[in-house]
Amino acid sequence: MMANLSFTTTCCLSRKELRTKEANQENVIQLGRTLPPNTIDPSRVVELSWQPRVFLYKGFLSDEECDHLISLGNDNKAKTNGNNSTTAVEQAANLDLSLEIGDEITARIEERISAWTFLPKGNGKPFRVLHHGHEEINENHNYLGNTSMRLNGESVIATIVLYLSNVTQGGQILFPRVESRSLGFKRKTWSDCKKSIEKTKPIKGNTILFFNLHPNASLDPSSLHARCPIIEGDMWWATKIFTVKSVAAENSVSSETSGGDDGLCTDEDDNCPRWAATGECDRNPIFMVGSADYYGTCRKSCNVC
Repeated sequence: MMANLSFTTTCCLSRKELRTKEANQENVIQLGRTLPPNTIDPSRVVELSWQPRVFLYKGFLSDEECDHLISLGNDNKAKTNGNNSTTAVEQAANLDLSLEIGDEITARIEERISAWTFLPKGNGKPFRVLHHGHEEINENHNYLGNTSMRLNGESVIATIVLYLSNVTQGGQILFPRVESRSLGFKRKTWSDCKKSIEKTKPIKGNTILFFNLHPNASLDPSSLHARCPIIEGDMWWATKIFTVKSVAAENSVSSETSGGDDGLCTDEDDNCPRWAATGECDRNPIFMVGSADYYGTCRKSCNVC
């Protein structure tokens, strides 16, 4: 009798252990690439810098999603070029297009971005898909293409850079004004293409998030960035920016406002008049006045508008 009871208990324990083992195996499988489309895996997120705030998400996009965004870029490029073969040849290696397409895959990516960043979708601009081939080795570029850090006078909260392809050499992101020794990295790793850290190398599916504003909503000058030239191969990437004002509200204001740029001539910092009076417009023109890739912080005080 006791022997039978012992055997029964052992069998029950064995079955229980087997079920537990199978459940654990299922959990391991679910932690792979079969995660639900909008699930965020914190273990893939790496903090690269705190001043500016820069984060890397490894494998944020699937290969399918990367290829889909590239195909949308190619489709829109073909429509833009039309039958102009000369234009097509000139633009073959360079592409900068805004995608206002709400298909299932792009909608899924937008949902995941908002889940990761905690930024509302309503404040996000359309994806921009960019493609560049070989570039001059002695100059850096901007990841946002023709888009400035300020759009129509509206502050950019954060910028997302999504790598859609691997790059043989070049394309790393730089932050020349990063605080020295940010998270243990030397400043040169953020300002010198030859010494840039491996983690910033463009890898298909990886995504970079950096904030253009401080937590107190003031502009973070250290978020000014550059991109190393593409030395070998070519590069596909997409960007998405989030602004302080929602896109719907901005469109509403635009429709009610006539042309002219009176509303764009503003200072974005209360210190602008004082900085301008001490000669910062000349000493620090990119930050104060702006450039092709950066909307100046103190345009009004510097009398440029």
